[in-house]
Amino acid sequence: MSRIGLKPIEIPQGVEVKFDGTVITVKGPKGELTRNLHQDIKVNMEGNVITLERPSDHKDHRALHGTTRSLINNMVEGVNKGFEKSLEIIGVGYRAQKQGNKVVINAGYSHPVEIDPIDGIEIDVPKNTQLIVKGIDKELVGAIASKIRAIRPPEPYKGKGIRYEGEYVRRKEGKTAK
Repeated sequence: MSRIGLKPIEIPQGVEVKFDGTVITVKGPKGELTRNLHQDIKVNMEGNVITLERPSDHKDHRALHGTTRSLINNMVEGVNKGFEKSLEIIGVGYRAQKQGNKVVINAGYSHPVEIDPIDGIEIDVPKNTQLIVKGIDKELVGAIASKIRAIRPPEPYKGKGIRYEGEYVRRKEGKTAK
C-alpha cells in the first residue's frame, strides 16, 4: 500500500489547480506549471484538498499512485515557494562568475565553461565559489544542478571539483600512504 499516495495534498492560499482530463495546470505567485498525468490514476479535488485513487493493487498502479502524488505536490510547492539547489566549487583557481544572463565557470580546463540558463531557471552566484540554482520545477532545478556538477565532479584524492552543498566526498589515500 502506497503511504505517500494516500496522503492528501493541501492547496495553499493563492494557488489555483485545474484539471482537464489527464492534464493538470497549477498556477501560483511564482508561475505556472502544466503536466500530463497517467490516465489510470483518478484525481479528486474537494475544496482545497487533492486526493488520488488507483484502480487496482496491480504493481504498476501502486507505483504510479505515489509517483503521481509526489509530482502534483512538487508542482503545488514549486509555484508557491519555489525550489533551489546550492553547489560549492572547491579547488585552487576554480571559480564562477555571472556575465549578464550567463554563468562562466573556470574549473581547471584550458577554457572557461559557459552555462546559459533555460526558461524558468535562475542561477545566482553569491560568492565566486558558490552557485544557487532556483526555479519552480523541481525536476528541472535538479537536472541543471546535475549538469553543472558534471562539469567537474569532486575527485576523491584532493576533493577538488563542484559538489552539492553538504555533499560528503569519500577521500582516498594517495600512493605514498602506508
